[in-house]
Amino acid sequence: MSKIEVNAIEPQCGTTLTIGASDTSIAGIGTVNWDTTKKTTAFTAVSGRGYFVDTTSAAITVTLPASPSAGDIVGVSDYAQTARTNNITIARNGSNIQGNATDLDIQRNGAALTLLYVDATKGWIVVLTGDEEESKPITQFITATGGTITTSGDFKIHTFTGPGTFCVTCGGNSLGSNTVDYLVVAGGGSGGTASNGDAAGGGGAGGARMSSGAASGCYTASPLGACVSALGVSAQAYPITVGGGGSASVHPPGCTTSNPGNRGSNSVFSTITSTGGGAGQQRSSSNPTGPGGSGGGGGRWNTSTTFTGNTPPVSPPQGNNGGLAQGPTSRNAGGGGGASAVGGTASGCAAGAGGAGISNSITGSPIAYAGGGGGGGVNIPGCGVTGAPGAGGTGGGGAGGGNPGDSGGAGTANTGGGSGGASAAIGANFTSNAGGSGVVIIRYKYQ
Repeated sequence: MSKIEVNAIEPQCGTTLTIGASDTSIAGIGTVNWDTTKKTTAFTAVSGRGYFVDTTSAAITVTLPASPSAGDIVGVSDYAQTARTNNITIARNGSNIQGNATDLDIQRNGAALTLLYVDATKGWIVVLTGDEEESKPITQFITATGGTITTSGDFKIHTFTGPGTFCVTCGGNSLGSNTVDYLVVAGGGSGGTASNGDAAGGGGAGGARMSSGAASGCYTASPLGACVSALGVSAQAYPITVGGGGSASVHPPGCTTSNPGNRGSNSVFSTITSTGGGAGQQRSSSNPTGPGGSGGGGGRWNTSTTFTGNTPPVSPPQGNNGGLAQGPTSRNAGGGGGASAVGGTASGCAAGAGGAGISNSITGSPIAYAGGGGGGGVNIPGCGVTGAPGAGGTGGGGAGGGNPGDSGGAGTANTGGGSGGASAAIGANFTSNAGGSGVVIIRYKYQ
């Protein structure tokens, strides 16, 4: 009895095709009549025919018949042996191919396929294959669009500074690439407002979550990403959410009250959610939005209630707690937490500094992200008229405001930095500035 033996059938990215064991024969599959006029542009195949496809000048798409019936059969052959350079895409036209709702790419020079339609579940099955080259697995890399795309060596980087879609058209395989590294930073919180000689806490940095970089060139990641695996991807659309920074906190009318800052918004990619930075506290009242990716700093009177970072908790932690004020007499406030350090507690003549952020070179060069905002400082006894405001945390945190009244610095856009807490001279009111927006960065090997 005659039999046909092949070493491998090569599917489109991510699809595994298996046709029996080495001693399994396939009989009664029908035949095709070959059209000897080569095809040089896209076309729709007809059941019962085979086609010689010439991709010398460009890639060509062969669309399978619509609404096929069991037993329909189509053949395709790489006429010019150029399919590796210019692929032949077999478009499924609504039916599955080998049980998967994905098109099939022919990526080998001299390859030839015969596809048989079986049923709605499996759809078209590859029943015969051959090519002029030694059979071996194809190395496939991720192919995707979305965001601002740059490259670093063999690696492609997609940077999202606002909402978008990471659209994967090929999920690759383990011989090339099938996972992506990521950095997901949420929006930073804004610092609180101040009135009549008060000082407000700095905003917390947006949560920062990342993988280790092992999948895409071992770039330098912060310790937060140590031992964190890259994410597997498949051919689909991944919505991207980039969190905005907490809006500026506006001081209400009058000189006796003030407001906390505003929490930053979450950033999201696939299964990874980073939480917006916590809001800086005003004078000393409650602050329900103080916890967050990193916690907001405590206001002038708050010497005991810490606003927590890494809320909700993830491992490794996405941020740190905010700092506390020194006390009502000292009139200085705590700094917001940062991705790699807690916010500073006010002490002596200085308000608390914002917690330090992290450095990450996922884009190809080191950039700092997720620094906390500094606390405001006002009229500290024994320190002269002017109290020293808290410095902004490295990674986009804004500095706190200082006497005789200052709104504090804004968080830097697309770093997730918190804004500084405001300070106010006696009889004056000051609003805060906004926290910095977040960012989502995705990196993978593409060649």
